[in-house]
Amino acid sequence: MDLGFLNNLVDGFIAAGTLNNLLFCLIGCMLGTLIGVLPGIGPIPTIAMLLPATYGLGPLTSLIMLAGIYYGAQYGGSTTSILVNMPGEASSVVTCIDGHQMAKKGRAGAALGVAALGSFFAGCVGTIFIAAFGPPLAAFAQKFSSPEYFALMVLGLVTAVVMAHGSLVKAVVMILIGLLFGLIGTDVNTGVQRYTFGVEELWDGMDFLPMVIGMFGIVEIIKNLEGPELARQAMSTRVRDLWPSLQDFKDSWKSVVRGTGIGSILGIVPGGGAVLAAFAAYTVEKKVAKDPSRFGKGAIEGVAGPEAANNAAAQTSFIPLLTLGLPSNAIMALMMGAMMIQGIAPGSAVMQTRPDLFWGMVASMWIGNLMLVIINLPMIGIWVKLLSMPYRLLYPAIIMFCMIGIYSTSSSFVQIVLTAVFTGFGYLLLRLDCEPAPLILGFILGPLMEENLRRSMVLSRGDPMIFLSRPISASLLAMALIVVLLIVLPQFRTTREQAFVED
Repeated sequence: MDLGFLNNLVDGFIAAGTLNNLLFCLIGCMLGTLIGVLPGIGPIPTIAMLLPATYGLGPLTSLIMLAGIYYGAQYGGSTTSILVNMPGEASSVVTCIDGHQMAKKGRAGAALGVAALGSFFAGCVGTIFIAAFGPPLAAFAQKFSSPEYFALMVLGLVTAVVMAHGSLVKAVVMILIGLLFGLIGTDVNTGVQRYTFGVEELWDGMDFLPMVIGMFGIVEIIKNLEGPELARQAMSTRVRDLWPSLQDFKDSWKSVVRGTGIGSILGIVPGGGAVLAAFAAYTVEKKVAKDPSRFGKGAIEGVAGPEAANNAAAQTSFIPLLTLGLPSNAIMALMMGAMMIQGIAPGSAVMQTRPDLFWGMVASMWIGNLMLVIINLPMIGIWVKLLSMPYRLLYPAIIMFCMIGIYSTSSSFVQIVLTAVFTGFGYLLLRLDCEPAPLILGFILGPLMEENLRRSMVLSRGDPMIFLSRPISASLLAMALIVVLLIVLPQFRTTREQAFVED
């Protein structure tokens, strides 16, 4: 093995192993498990609402905490999915199908044990993927110039359309709206104000925090308060024998390996992520099973595969962000926003200018996965009791925390008004059944796309053929065109719709 790789890894553990970073890694994992357990509060609203808190933290510390929330939610979501048939996190919906059936048969302990151990294995493998493929991918990205970055972002947005839930047309519209929001502010080339309507606070562009907190955090709360109070069922089955039997290991290890592979790949794909990985893994397990009729009745493979997949995807989705500066899903867009808040430009330069940040993140994921196993299994009883917390008391406190956080970062009442505006807009999107995640990706990538497009036009003196005359950018655009052509095919549309449908 390359000695430089080991040295970098040791440096990463030293950076992540400080008392402060370990503390915030633990806080992130605990918060992630908590919001994974509580239905209606996912990692996207939580990370969005905690972004203001990162102003007072160092770059590595804040990213370690936010990352812990993301992959910690994958662990926590499985607990209530298995015990009370309530997925706390979207990627755990599939786990309900067989996990709760196992619990009803008195095998809740085995299901929880397989979910935790499979998640730990997948998380570790996903982290190895980052450590192994991150450096060569970053080195490859060093060959990128403006045309290549523009083509890469086009590919990312096109793929995000395919991976988005619901209507393709609505996903395209959301991306276009996000791109338009990204244009607000002063044009850096001409100094002309665009769409600011004379509001001084918009001269530097639309702030990221009011948008994500309004559209994700507060709208999510409104959606949950709008519906009836979720019924909390007491799980009559005692949680015992958390360590799976030898037969359980034999039945599930192949599923864990397959789920890890599927999740590791889909986490890297732009627009992919833990939710898609979990559904894909469950579908694969049913396809390869000798007796598919067992699924839905308590098949342990139906728990092991999806749980491994969603954790592996949660880890590997950091690869495009840390090496190419391309967020692969909405959560990575929020992580990108957190890096920008800290004054760090995501991309290949991170490994050159801040190697402690990259390798510290890699090391923290190993530490965090170990923490999660220790946190989850002994504290299952406590997590389930949290379901009795009345949400009507929890949500006002969350909204107050959001408003204080937004105001404290800018001391501007305009930001509070913008949060209210985006809350109303996000609620309208909810009513129209439009997913806001593509909008956030468009908003984050829009200014970068414009910058690289204009820079490319300057380099080529206005000749658009620069994108086709360079091999890498031409290849990326060709891949984007192939994805667009796939969207047109009726067979592909049917497969895409089925991918997000619960069996």
